[in-house]
Amino acid sequence: MNFIEALRCPVCNEGFSLDKKSLVCKNNHLFDISKEGYVNLLCSSHKSGSEIGDNKSMALCRQRFLNKGYFSALSDFISGYCADFSEAATILDICCGEGYYSSEILKNKAFQLYGFDLSREMVRLAAKRKLPASFFVSNISKIPMKDESCDLAFHFFAPFHEKEFSRILKSGGKLLTAVPGKNHLFQLKEKIYDKPYKNDESLPQTEALRLIRTHKAEKSITLTSKEDIQNLFMMTPYYYRTSQKDRKKIENLDFLEVTTQFVIGEYEKQL
Repeated sequence: MNFIEALRCPVCNEGFSLDKKSLVCKNNHLFDISKEGYVNLLCSSHKSGSEIGDNKSMALCRQRFLNKGYFSALSDFISGYCADFSEAATILDICCGEGYYSSEILKNKAFQLYGFDLSREMVRLAAKRKLPASFFVSNISKIPMKDESCDLAFHFFAPFHEKEFSRILKSGGKLLTAVPGKNHLFQLKEKIYDKPYKNDESLPQTEALRLIRTHKAEKSITLTSKEDIQNLFMMTPYYYRTSQKDRKKIENLDFLEVTTQFVIGEYEKQL
């Protein structure tokens, strides 16, 4: 792990110090750093992080797909947005997955970057990127980051916990949240459903943070292999909701032109 200053113990909320290959707080709660470089900060029955969140197969599908730049409309936006921040800024990648967006942000500028996910497999892959960042396993409802420690947090396609997000942000800190645009992956849905629906583009409503503006990022992509189409399908919630019969429709595709469209909400914590 590269940074620990903004982390806090998930048991007692005290800060950490580094003890060889472990993080330890003043109350002697100790968390080992894995060989890949991440730390598991889940507590109680979720301690292992191995049976919750996305499994290894899902994590690898996501990594293979994103690494090809298919969601570059979103990654280009977040990279450009971060360019205005100082390298001293503390940035948190909420539900970081396998670290793709973190890696894109760090290509052009160094930050004090942290990332976490509920899935240990996702965090393991993120840590294996060997980025100048700190990755950890955690639940989004109790983020082990100190109060008012983050200048920016970003959060794509995941549950919205406004109280936790507000707690970890500094006064004037920003939060970016992305939801699917109206036409996001519509052509994929047309292949699955008889009557596909369009997304409603609803951004989270919150009293803890102020929505100051919205942005839209869009790009048409062409998938020319069964593997890429299947990887995309497995990244979506449609995969879990689709019968075996309808899954066959996707398995037989080897070409798909599809729209990627994201609506990004920019929130601010009031001074």
